[in-house]
Amino acid sequence: MGGEEMMMTSGATSRIVPVFRSVLSRRALLRLAVALHSLFLWLLLLVSRRRRPEVAGSAVPAGLGKARSRRRAAEEEDVRRRRALAEEVAMVEDDADGRRWGTFVISGARRNALFCRVWAPSAVAEMRGILVIIHGLNEHGGRYLHFAEQLTACGFGVYAMDWIGHGGSDGLHGYVPSLDYVIEDMEVLLDKIMLEAPGVPCFLLGHSTGGAVVLKASLYAHIRARLEGIILTSPAVRVKPAHPIVGAVAPIFSLIAPKFQFKGANKRGIPVSRDPAALLAKYSDPLVYTGPIRVRTGHEILRLSSFLLHNLKKVTVPFMVLHGTADRVTDPLASQDLYNEAASRHKDLRLYEGFLHDLLFEPERNEIAADIIEWMDRTLRLQSV
Repeated sequence: MGGEEMMMTSGATSRIVPVFRSVLSRRALLRLAVALHSLFLWLLLLVSRRRRPEVAGSAVPAGLGKARSRRRAAEEEDVRRRRALAEEVAMVEDDADGRRWGTFVISGARRNALFCRVWAPSAVAEMRGILVIIHGLNEHGGRYLHFAEQLTACGFGVYAMDWIGHGGSDGLHGYVPSLDYVIEDMEVLLDKIMLEAPGVPCFLLGHSTGGAVVLKASLYAHIRARLEGIILTSPAVRVKPAHPIVGAVAPIFSLIAPKFQFKGANKRGIPVSRDPAALLAKYSDPLVYTGPIRVRTGHEILRLSSFLLHNLKKVTVPFMVLHGTADRVTDPLASQDLYNEAASRHKDLRLYEGFLHDLLFEPERNEIAADIIEWMDRTLRLQSV
């Protein structure tokens, strides 16, 4: 798998989405070049018009203004619908085992509403550590309930934040203007956690694209200083476009038509779990985005992957990376490269033979969760020495 080109995928939906699939032929490339040239001329004309002095009485055409208002209203209504679904869990309750669980909304780095979940022992003093879950592309934090229950049973508190455009958080569903926004919002949540549970050791776990986000976040010294370590499940460290031309045109199209969806892309799904019940639960979940990937989101994944591949040697945080050898969404050999190149003194690699992408939803999910908990326990013991 490591020698093959990874096709751009929608990640959490497991639908393979080859961007600009039609560009493979020479004729298609010529047409694309002509289209880009025309588009460039159109942009020049648009810029020149904007620089002209405004004529008295000029305004945005009524039809265009109404269309924008309708789109904005539809997006806001969709956010309300998704948040109502996500808020089915009560704000703060105690279960029969004395564990606290609930949901809350905080203001993100750009004053955007971030929907979060918490599962924790009732008393903060009982927590041995805290794990913050950063989900993968197109999914949401609520999917990790079973894993969170295992963690709280072992004395760990758990927080999960829905990305911008995901789950119950603000934003167009499935659209991520910048993956750096996810890092900035994650910092806001970390600030809240540090205030509520000062001195409690904190870990980050990221899945798939969320794993790539967590890995980049750990390269910032001020974030690294807050963490005992990070856990990466099936991280999107090496992602390549379906064709080299995509890398050249993706930055342009991400600026011109960032929310455009590749509706003509191949919609044949690839399995992400060997558990049929887990697959059914995922794709019947209304909070999981199953539409075609959006241009800017795809470009952000390519940009982040390129950054990480050039900075693997700078990784110093203690980490555990887990990957299934049969994963067809992200590359397990890239996780091997991360393990080999990272400068971290405390690092661990687990490759699970024949396992697929969504490790925490595989039939062996309990064993994988136990491996993660054991690694956190060992890390805490090492830090206390």
